[in-house]
Amino acid sequence: MGYLQRLREICDKHGILLIFDEVITAFGRLGTPFAANYFDVIPDITTTAKALANGVIPMGAVFVQDKIYDAFMQGPENMVEFFHGYTFSGNPMACAAALGTLDTYEEDGLLTRGTGLGGYWEDAVHSLKGLPNVIDLRNMGLIAGIELEPRPGAPTARAFDAFLKAYDAGLLIRTTGDTIALSPPLIIEKSHIDFAFETLRTIIKSLD
Repeated sequence: MGYLQRLREICDKHGILLIFDEVITAFGRLGTPFAANYFDVIPDITTTAKALANGVIPMGAVFVQDKIYDAFMQGPENMVEFFHGYTFSGNPMACAAALGTLDTYEEDGLLTRGTGLGGYWEDAVHSLKGLPNVIDLRNMGLIAGIELEPRPGAPTARAFDAFLKAYDAGLLIRTTGDTIALSPPLIIEKSHIDFAFETLRTIIKSLD
């Protein structure tokens, strides 16, 4: 049994809420609508954002199971059920962007497109094995982490140099610590994957 399945069992046994942060993994990143679908584990609470409105207009969402929703709906009749508010809650532009984005996901099959590209992406990620300073490669769906050996006394510097060189080469990457973190747009084509990893291969070889 998988880690998350076991975690779900433990939470159920002890009455603990299981929360998934799906800001990056939701909306097709793993070839399924959510990571919860990929692992077949349903959390009590799911948080998500970014891809909900195409990463352009800020918007986030929280999904909860009925038992949590019902708990908030049991207040006094003369009170707002769940009194909270933010200045930009219900922003009409953000809501319009989210609705349009969700329509596009469905119309273009983007929520499951990663399934067909996952194998090609994985091969590309692991083609970097053995390059100088690469100490770990990991991937799932259309996500990848390329971990670099930190420079002595200068953690994060090597990955940041890779970021700058990639930008100059026309490739935008993200780094966290000394790990190059990749999560490409769902419309990526194989030719884009080839370009990305050919560029990264050249850059990684050039890093001191």
